[in-house]
Formats: sequence, C-alpha cells, structure tokens
Amino acid sequence: MAHKKTTVEASNVEQTVTVSEAFFDKNKKTLLYAFIALIAIIGGYFLYNNYVVEPREAKANDLIFKGQEYFAADNYEMALNGDGQGYIGFLNIAKEYGSTKAGNLAQLYAGISYAKLGKAQEAVECLKDFDDCDDEMVSPAALGALGNCYADLEQFDKAAATLVKAAEKANNNSLSPMFLMAAGQIYEAQGNIDKALDCYQTIKEEYINSMQYAEVDKYIEKISK
Repeated sequence: MAHKKTTVEASNVEQTVTVSEAFFDKNKKTLLYAFIALIAIIGGYFLYNNYVVEPREAKANDLIFKGQEYFAADNYEMALNGDGQGYIGFLNIAKEYGSTKAGNLAQLYAGISYAKLGKAQEAVECLKDFDDCDDEMVSPAALGALGNCYADLEQFDKAAATLVKAAEKANNNSLSPMFLMAAGQIYEAQGNIDKALDCYQTIKEEYINSMQYAEVDKYIEKISK
C-alpha cells in the first residue's frame, strides 16, 4: 500500500512538472518580455533617480543658497526675482525645479518674501502652492505665514482658522501658542468670544512652557468678565 501511495505521489509530481514545463514552453516569450520589462523599469528608475532627480535636486540646492543669502539680508526683491548674475530668483527656482525639495522650499521663500514686501495676495498664491513636507517646523510655519497673509487681506475667518490649523500641526511650545494667540486675538476682535477663549485655554492647558503662557491669563480674564 505504501509503495502504491509513493508511486501515485511520484506520478503527481511528474505530472505537475510536465504541466509546468508545458506552461513555460507555451508562455516563455511572454514571461521573457515581462522579465525584460521589469528589468527595464527597475533600471529606468535608478537611471532617472541618479541622472535626473539627484542632479536636479543638487542644482536647485545650489541656486536656492544664494537666494537665502539675499533673504537673510532683507533683500526680498532680489531674492524673489534674481540678480541678473546667475541667480534666477525664488520664483524661477520654484517654477523650474518644483518637483524637487529645494524647489518646493523656494516656493515657501517666495511667499514669505512677497509678504515681507507687503504683497499679501501674491504671498497667498505662493504659500498655497507650497507642498506640505515632513519637517515639523517648516510646514506649520508655512501655514502660519498663510494665516497672517489672510489677516493682512482682512479675510479674518480664513486667517483664524488657518492659524489654528498651524498650531495643531506644530503641536510644540515654540509655534503652537504663538499661532493660537494670534488666532485668539482675531476671534476676539470679531466678537467670537467662545473661539477666542478656546485658543487661550489651549495655551494655558497644553503649552505651559511657552512664552505666551505667562500672559495668557490676562486675555482669559478680559473676555471672561
């Protein structure tokens, strides 16, 4: 009985091998083309990454460095539009290298530069096009800047909501209470006392190590009377 069972199993194995061989013979061209295509895709990815993505990122980084120098020197006009001596400006870096991290950062710098020049509407357009990144300080700061620009445009509902969103995204003692305080004051000026109080209470309860914590009580007392 055991011998018969072994014979049957051997027969099944042989049949499986035969079927597999037949399948491969019938489909070997398709399988070969699929394998070649897979190799081409993998190779293409590495080629694109090594010879297109990385060089573009490096180039954008080189370009943005000069812009950061102009920005730090408060030369926002030149930071935005270039100096005619090789530096093309944040606007052009963002346009030509928008797919890179440095190009995306140039978009943020352009928005803040416009804000510094008092051009709030242009700043809003740039800041809205900034793609969220993983940096826990940069992304909330970009939202905070957008909120401030909305306030400059007297779009106070958008301003306060954006500042609260920025505070939630940051969730730290440096940025969050600053944004919440700004949002609270906007709500307060609009007569929206409940939302203003929510902002101030959040500072008091969640950000006790912040600078704003030391003065938030007076804001709470003022609108709680």
